[in-house]
Amino acid sequence: MTDPLRLGIAGLGTVGAGVVKIVRQKANLLAARTGRPVVITAVSARSRDKDRGVNLSQYAWEDDPVALAKRDDVDVFVELMGGADGPAKAATEAAIAAGKDVVTANKAMLAIHGQELAEAAEAAGRVIRFEAAVAGGIPVIKALTEGLAGNQVERVMGVMNGTCNYILTRMENAGLPYDEVFEEANQLGYLEADPTLDVGGIDAAHKLALLASVAYGTKVAFDAVEIEGIERITIEDIEQAADMGYRIKLLGVAQMTGRGLEQRMSPCLVPASSPLGQLEGGTNMVVLEGDHVGQIVLRGAGAGEGPTASAVMSDVLDIARNIRVPTFGQPATTLSAAKPAKSAAPAPYYLRMTLHDKPGALAKIATALGESGVSVDRMRQYGHEESTAPVLIVTHKTTRDALDSAIRSFAATGVLASDPVAIRIETV
Repeated sequence: MTDPLRLGIAGLGTVGAGVVKIVRQKANLLAARTGRPVVITAVSARSRDKDRGVNLSQYAWEDDPVALAKRDDVDVFVELMGGADGPAKAATEAAIAAGKDVVTANKAMLAIHGQELAEAAEAAGRVIRFEAAVAGGIPVIKALTEGLAGNQVERVMGVMNGTCNYILTRMENAGLPYDEVFEEANQLGYLEADPTLDVGGIDAAHKLALLASVAYGTKVAFDAVEIEGIERITIEDIEQAADMGYRIKLLGVAQMTGRGLEQRMSPCLVPASSPLGQLEGGTNMVVLEGDHVGQIVLRGAGAGEGPTASAVMSDVLDIARNIRVPTFGQPATTLSAAKPAKSAAPAPYYLRMTLHDKPGALAKIATALGESGVSVDRMRQYGHEESTAPVLIVTHKTTRDALDSAIRSFAATGVLASDPVAIRIETV
C-alpha cells in the first residue's frame, strides 16, 4: 500500500506538538518502516495564534474538532484534547461514525466511556488505539495485547503517576513535609489544573482500569477501583517505612481473585530493594505477571512531549501497517462484566497512630486488633510528645475488612489522639 496515511490532530498542546515534530522530522523513517508515507492534513485546537514551536501553516485548520473528525482527507483522527466528555468524546464519536480510526491519549474518556466507544468502533470496522493513555512512553498496552497474549495475567502492578512519585521521593530524599513538596511540584508545573487528579490517585486509577480490562478481558470498570491518594502521607511515615526497609509508593494493583476483580490505587509499602522501591522522581514503572512468562518489569518516562508523542506514533504506525487489534485486546462484545472485589487478597499492613499517654493505652489497641482477628508482627512506640505518644504497628497478613473492623473499634478504647493511617505492604 503506497497511499499516504492522513492524520487529523485535535489538540496541539505539549503532546500534539510533539506528534507534529515526529511526523515532520522523521518522514523518511516512518515511510520506510510502514511502506507508506504518514502525513498530517488538518489540525484543530482552541487557539490558532498560540506559538507551539512548530510551523502549522501547511495544514488545514478547523476550529471545531468534530468538523476535523469528519473531513474526507483524514484517515486517522488523533485525539489529544483530554477530558472524559465534551469535545473529545463528541469528536471521537464523529470520527468513528465517519469511518475513521482513532488514536488517543485520553485515559479519562476511555476509563468512563471505553466500552461503548470500543463497541461502536468495532461495529464500524475501525480501531481505537490508546498506548499513550497509560504510562507515557512505556509500551504496556502493546505488551499485554501482543507480547503476553499467550499468558493468563496473574497480576498487574505499577507506579503510573510521575507527579506522585516525584512528591514521595522528594519528601524522602530532602526530608521535607508533604505540603512543602506539593507546593514545589505545583510551582514546577508538575500538577494538573485540578491537583486532586494527581495526588488524589484519580489519574492513575483511570490508567489502572484500562490495564485491568486488557489484562482480564473485562469491561472497563473505573467506578470499581478503590482509590486513595497520597495526601495523608507524612514525612514520619516515609522515615519509619525506610527504617523497616520499605518505601512508600502510590501503587496500582489489579488481580483476579476467587472473590472477583480487585482494582486499587493507593499508597503501599514496597521493599526498598525491589524495582518499584528503587524508582525515583517522575519515572513510571509497570510490573506484569503472567503464568508462563513470570514477571516482566517495564520502566520509563510516564509523561512529557517526547515519550507520549512516541506512544501516539506507535499506534499510528500500527494502523499504517494495517495491524488491527481490538481496543481492549479482544472484541468488545465479548468482554465480561467483572465482579468487583474489595482488597480481597490478604496482606500485611502498616498502621500509624498517636495515642494518649496513659497506662494500658497500647494494650487496648493490641486487644482491639486481636478481637478482629488481626495479628501483630511488630510494634514500636516512639518518643513522647507532651501527653501523647506516636505508635507504629506492622500486622501479619490480614484482610482489609478485618483491619477496618479493628480500626472502627479503636474509637471505643478512648486512647486515640489521632485518626489511624493504614498502608498496605505489597509483596513485589
